[in-house]
Amino acid sequence: MNDITLMRKNLFRKPVRTTLLLISILVAFLLFAVLGSFNALLNVASAPPTRMVTLSKINFTETLPISYYDTISHMPGVAAVTHMNWFGGYYRDPQKGFQPTFAVDPASFLQVYAREVPLTPPAREMFLHERRAMIVGASVAQRFGWHLGQTVPLKSNIFSQSNGSDSWDFIVAGIFKGPPGTFQDNSIYIRYDYFNDTITFGKDQIGWIPFNTTSAALNDRVAHAIDARFANSHDETATQDADSFNKSFAAQQGNIGLVINLVVGAAFAAILLIVGTTMSLAIRERTKEIGVLKTLGFPGGRILRMVLGESVLLALFGAGLGVGLAALVLTLLSHSRLPGLGSLSLDLKVVGLAAVVAVVLGLITGALPAYNAYRMRILEALSRR
Repeated sequence: MNDITLMRKNLFRKPVRTTLLLISILVAFLLFAVLGSFNALLNVASAPPTRMVTLSKINFTETLPISYYDTISHMPGVAAVTHMNWFGGYYRDPQKGFQPTFAVDPASFLQVYAREVPLTPPAREMFLHERRAMIVGASVAQRFGWHLGQTVPLKSNIFSQSNGSDSWDFIVAGIFKGPPGTFQDNSIYIRYDYFNDTITFGKDQIGWIPFNTTSAALNDRVAHAIDARFANSHDETATQDADSFNKSFAAQQGNIGLVINLVVGAAFAAILLIVGTTMSLAIRERTKEIGVLKTLGFPGGRILRMVLGESVLLALFGAGLGVGLAALVLTLLSHSRLPGLGSLSLDLKVVGLAAVVAVVLGLITGALPAYNAYRMRILEALSRR
């Protein structure tokens, strides 16, 4: 019988207690893997290296004059430029039917986002020429059961129409599926001219200006030139790369990274207390057995390694179950109709980090019990009741 067999038998000598410990560790690593993969999805670099965004220097929610769009389009180093506006649409139910919706200039938008928003020629033509046309990401169309040519009423949580209505009717002109790593197919895009002509306030204002530079090496120079051009004006600008902009856009919902760290940290703090206390109790219950092992010639170092091994084995087993369950949960979420989760999957970096955390967790929780077993004297061990 080798040490691994002894560790396994000792670990499962009380199945109920071990099962409860495994469930505790499983829950912690389930949260760790799910939230970590979600955070990785938010922080993935999805935009081309030449993609930049100009927005208000004051705040993301501040708008810019539409004249800025024309000015930027004529600046050196800018290859293609468009403008976008937050519509904030929802379908039927404002709680369950919320869907990110943006008002865009059709021709320039399809030029800047040619890779991310691939359309069939008929869909492209309809979006370019039909004022009420909208294009929809595949996951959105699947979520609501929309089809080409369908007239869909959308409401905005910000804007209303000048005729008093709070609903716009749009025609589904195209349904697209972007390449892996992009997020546009979780959104809806409507025409800015139709939106601008019908709203009661904010006319001729735009939210932000995405553009492509002629070379990524020129990004900093172009950004500095744009911001210098509008410096000391009524609407100063801040220009940044598109990935930074996307992260700041997601941060409008709150500091997701901080929330994830707090939740996972609290879970692991609880696990440290539970597993550490339980391991100490288990070693006390086996005091005489440890004395017998030392009597038979087991050195203190070997016993220390066995106790640490039990703790690490328990942590790795629980972590494996938790990560495996997380993979199943993430797969189910990716096939759900919830907005923004179509590309959610278990991140391999999170799996590797979970393995490291499990080993560290096992070493920490087993350190004190292993040390006590190591320094335990034979006479003391055999005399305990």
